[in-house]
Amino acid sequence: MPVEEDSNAKAKKDGEVLEQFLKIGLDERTAQNVLANSKVTVNLLEVIREAEIQEGCGKATGNLLYTVSTKYPTNALEHRPRLLKYVISNKIKSNPQLEAAFGYLSVVGSDKFDADIFEDKCGIGIDISPDVIKVTVERVLQNNMELILAQRYRMNVGGLLGQVRELQPWADGKIVKEEMDTQLKKILGERLPEDEEKLVKKKKEKKPKAEETKAAADTPKMDSDKITPEDSNPFAIFPKPQENITVHTEIFFSDGSIWRPRNSREKLQKHLYATGGKVFTRFPPEPNGYLHVGHAKETGGYCYLRYDDTNPDAEKLEYIEHIQEIIGWMGWKPFKVGFDDASLFLYHTFFSNNVFECNGSDSFVLEMQITFSSDYFQELYDLAVQLIKRGHAYVDHQTSDEIKEYREKKLDSPWRDRPVAESLKLFDDMRRGMIEEGKATLRMKQDMKNDNFNMYDLIAYRIKFTTHPHAGDKWCIYPSYDYTHCIVDSLENITHSLCTLEFESRRASYYWLLEALDMYLPYVWEYSRLNVSNTVLSKRKLNRLVTENWVDGWDDPRLMTLAALRRRGASPEALNAFCRGVGITRSDNIIRMDLLEHFIRDDLNKNARRSMVVLNPLKVIITNFKDSVVEELEAKSWPEGKDGDPSSTYKVPLTRVVYIEKSDFRLVNSKEFYGLSPGKSVLLRYAYPIKCIDVIFKENTQEVIEIHAEYDQAKTTKPKGVLHWVAEPSAGVDPLKIEVRLFDKLFLSENPGELDDWLADLNPNSKVVIEDALAVPALKHAKIGDKFQFERIGYFCVDRDTTAEKLVFNRTVTLRSSYPKDLVPQS
Repeated sequence: MPVEEDSNAKAKKDGEVLEQFLKIGLDERTAQNVLANSKVTVNLLEVIREAEIQEGCGKATGNLLYTVSTKYPTNALEHRPRLLKYVISNKIKSNPQLEAAFGYLSVVGSDKFDADIFEDKCGIGIDISPDVIKVTVERVLQNNMELILAQRYRMNVGGLLGQVRELQPWADGKIVKEEMDTQLKKILGERLPEDEEKLVKKKKEKKPKAEETKAAADTPKMDSDKITPEDSNPFAIFPKPQENITVHTEIFFSDGSIWRPRNSREKLQKHLYATGGKVFTRFPPEPNGYLHVGHAKETGGYCYLRYDDTNPDAEKLEYIEHIQEIIGWMGWKPFKVGFDDASLFLYHTFFSNNVFECNGSDSFVLEMQITFSSDYFQELYDLAVQLIKRGHAYVDHQTSDEIKEYREKKLDSPWRDRPVAESLKLFDDMRRGMIEEGKATLRMKQDMKNDNFNMYDLIAYRIKFTTHPHAGDKWCIYPSYDYTHCIVDSLENITHSLCTLEFESRRASYYWLLEALDMYLPYVWEYSRLNVSNTVLSKRKLNRLVTENWVDGWDDPRLMTLAALRRRGASPEALNAFCRGVGITRSDNIIRMDLLEHFIRDDLNKNARRSMVVLNPLKVIITNFKDSVVEELEAKSWPEGKDGDPSSTYKVPLTRVVYIEKSDFRLVNSKEFYGLSPGKSVLLRYAYPIKCIDVIFKENTQEVIEIHAEYDQAKTTKPKGVLHWVAEPSAGVDPLKIEVRLFDKLFLSENPGELDDWLADLNPNSKVVIEDALAVPALKHAKIGDKFQFERIGYFCVDRDTTAEKLVFNRTVTLRSSYPKDLVPQS
């Protein structure tokens, strides 16, 4: 009887739970499956309780709650009630938004949650109109037209939908699918009998095993199935300059109105007349720090190198000069207006061949011109006056703290509605230095109640009584970046304004300002930052590392600044190959440091001379070698010689006393050890076999301080082990001593920038200095910047700390890669 009662009670409870699941819109089959999994059942009931929707909800909301119960990151449970409020209030209403929320909440601490950042990352408040969806679907279909016409209805439509999702992640999936079906039907017409047949996959021809192995080693590739069309060629989605007439974005206002900025035909024609229909973009570094490897990833067209020098407190002439110098090193040579075709150069770029029609060339040829935002200070000021006259700007007297408070509360400034004439007079007073610093700003009159915090009346001008490194003392008011960069893009007739994803939420304010001033609108596209593991690329964090002396300056070889990579021994060709290899994408991911090192190593393997250096020397006396004899041997500078290089070999002296690495000797031999042991023979590279006949220990210890060996002058023995070595250049004369710096990853964690105490994650062994390494005599002629492979050790570069008395070498990379070869992308 008790068993039957327990069974009935369980059945009743299960029925109640099932009814609860049906109330939130789950279909009966899904509800039954949940019920069969006790863990999911408990999670979903807890989610329903936290969401306070025991009385039920709509099917769409219920499906999202089910996803929360099955996929929510367990390390972020304290954030779950907050997320559920967004779901219940219909602010998060799609799985892509939910996935974005999971990603953010899983890495942010309980006290670090920022609602603005969260909402921005989840696309909250962004409604993609059917018109935008239609245009996006059209573009994706156009880019895949050859495949569509070949495969018709048999093709994988899911792949096309995925490309649309990549471009418009917050678009309504149902509307996207309907639009895709509609447009495919227009292209292909009604289904034909052959459309029902399955595609026959062509079998790949099998290579002989040896050939296949060699091909895999010689031409490593990424799995092409994992690369989306936008990743492999993101610029295929870009409009040509002549097509820049569609709606760029929708700007939603709190009063319900919507702006849909687009170029008029008159604006576009004027723009095309100025550019000749060519592509123009810009590389806009702020001169307040050194460029890092992420800047090597910037993308170009006909390109302006524009210094965004709007903040005179941060900009320094040192940084301006460094940026220009380092881009020259990278091979990006700026031109002056009026130069002939010889000034054209190939920018390292991710535009694929013929993405745009550039005079029919096979490559995307571009020019670079140097400009400064400060070159346009007068135009920017005049346009600010126009903005006031049009009723879109006002002079404000709130302090920075008051501005922050009012933005948090979405309140208008008390001076927002002051008369236009009053703002004009005050703005002129600001320009003439009649108002104290911090007592007034010019703010754009945008929308303080907007869902996008980048529409909260951004500051256009502030007062700074600071000399500008480029403009001098002419101005005491300076424009903000938010005001400047879109206007200068328009003034310079930029066709494609490319920036990183953190600026995506600024797109509305970018177009708002240009629309308010009735100016030409460039096409804006955001891509992810280049994030490399075990380092930081944030300028703020880099600045702390440098100014607080955690590293030895902006060019410390452990950093990822271009100056540091150059000092470490990386070449522009290697960095360009790396950037081409990783490509650009809107996906926010971290590139392993190993991959960067792979490209550097691959370049050095072809271009670094070989030499021999012993880092931790152990003395070996060759007892049957005469004291007074110095035998000159030939060693290879290159593994297989190098065409046209007269110095494909170098001289190495062999004498009675040589030095090997301590790690190449063991008292007890083993099968896997190829070094020297008592009674065992090894080959000295480029010389003779030697056999250990005696071991000398330090007095009263087991520390080996000297080896006695005999050499086989006739080379009758054929040992397996081959060792590098350095000999005394003549009897009793010490070998060349050099300093070697072994650099490793700067941080222990893959993503130190996400840590609260990121400085505590610094690798204590990121720099190891060996002051008395021994080198062959040929190295004494090495010059700063020269690169070598120290055989069996790694790749090294002569450091700028080198003096006439002592050579200093930096390790660039180790000899072998730890990156999986089959995952290396082709550059």
